[in-house]
Amino acid sequence: MTEPLIYELSVSGRCGVSLPEVDVPQTDLPAGMIRGDLPLPEVGEVDLMRHYTRLSQMNHGVDIGFYPLGSCTMKYNPKVNEETARLPGFVRTHPYQHHCTVQGNLELMYGLQEQLKALSGFDAVSLQPAAGAHGEFAGILIMRAYHESKGDEKRVKILIPDSGHGTNPASATMSGYQMVELRSDTRGNVDLSDLRAHCDETVVGLMLTNPNTLGLFEEHLQEICDLVHACGGLMYGDGANFNALMGIAKPAELGFDVMHFNLHKTFSTPHGGGGPGSGPVGVVESLARFLPGPIVEREEARTCECEAEGMSAFCYHLVMPEASIGRMKSFYGNFSVMIKAYTYIRMLGAAGLREASEMAVLNANYLQTKLKGVYPLPYDRICMHEFVLEGRLPAAPEVHALDISKRLMDYGYHPPTNYFPLIVPEALMIEPTETESRQTLDSFIEAMLAIAREAVESPELLHEAPRSTPITRVDEVRAARQLKLRRET
Repeated sequence: MTEPLIYELSVSGRCGVSLPEVDVPQTDLPAGMIRGDLPLPEVGEVDLMRHYTRLSQMNHGVDIGFYPLGSCTMKYNPKVNEETARLPGFVRTHPYQHHCTVQGNLELMYGLQEQLKALSGFDAVSLQPAAGAHGEFAGILIMRAYHESKGDEKRVKILIPDSGHGTNPASATMSGYQMVELRSDTRGNVDLSDLRAHCDETVVGLMLTNPNTLGLFEEHLQEICDLVHACGGLMYGDGANFNALMGIAKPAELGFDVMHFNLHKTFSTPHGGGGPGSGPVGVVESLARFLPGPIVEREEARTCECEAEGMSAFCYHLVMPEASIGRMKSFYGNFSVMIKAYTYIRMLGAAGLREASEMAVLNANYLQTKLKGVYPLPYDRICMHEFVLEGRLPAAPEVHALDISKRLMDYGYHPPTNYFPLIVPEALMIEPTETESRQTLDSFIEAMLAIAREAVESPELLHEAPRSTPITRVDEVRAARQLKLRRET
């Protein structure tokens, strides 16, 4: 039985909310703010509640089921993170307050800066950027400021491997640089001969995702860093895949000069649907003065103007780095996301963070091993936290990656990332994360193997999938190009 739409339940005079009596002087709204032509439904409270509950149940999320979206690290978000983010001392403060009145907030930000420094090996961190791509942009601007400070104006190109994240070329271009693509070799690494051919005095730096979007650790990372540094360039690390390295390897010690972190991926804060996110950026000492600000610094309480009762031995305040590229966002970044990341790090500790990375790598290799005999594996190597299969089967040439993903929805799983990275035909990019159990992984494997059999025996099942979802197969291309943002009555 199909549930009636909320508009179909509308009856004039019904009201879904009960407001308290007005205890302030009433005033009329300006005429320009009043719309009399909006056909809003009039329903009772119970119908309103059922409407929104029903909508929420039509969405798939990590709290509902397995979400192996490659490159996005859609892992379970502990609910304690939400509890701490809702503490009154955090939510009932405002960024315009004097720093003496928000010492707890600043202490948390300082602590998070220090935690990220310890995990990455970088000398300084700014929490300003509001997303991963925003952190990329900040990193490139820092690299530009560094070269300009030396009067080095010949540098105009950013090197980006074809296995890098899709936002890398956009960040380079928005910064006013030319993007030069580097090809991959037969093992999924940066092709060193191609890199050598492009290393000259015009190189700003190289943006390297490591592990890359194939889920592979660069086997020649030291040589890559040496080549770029030898020509005067800088190494930018795309930290979106830090969930494979956290607690195990420090990017600064591997040769990177600047890197952004994705708090909404590695450090378990919810994301999706456009946000919220957070993309702090870390740098080596020679780049610290260019960081976006303000950042939080700590001093002895006895030298601080703050005299709050019960204050700790330290005082925290905001400063702009000496040659800062400026603000990347209003105020200080996405503070609620910082609280959740700080909570996650403190709850797990150093050993727990390392174990999270180890389990993410173990889970990915378990899935890869179980599936590679059925689905083509373009780079048959030990993977890191994710891997890429080809979503095409020799015995079912008319079936594509999109068909496989749509059919997975009938089995109750969110599809993996489709058609990325572009260097793998019919790519299926799978990231199980560390938070999934052996039973969940085995069930996913069984579904993928069942779909492979269906592709050969009943390909129409895949072409028509999904069948069990509230909305069946749609034309995504047409939907993106011919938007309908209003309900037709």
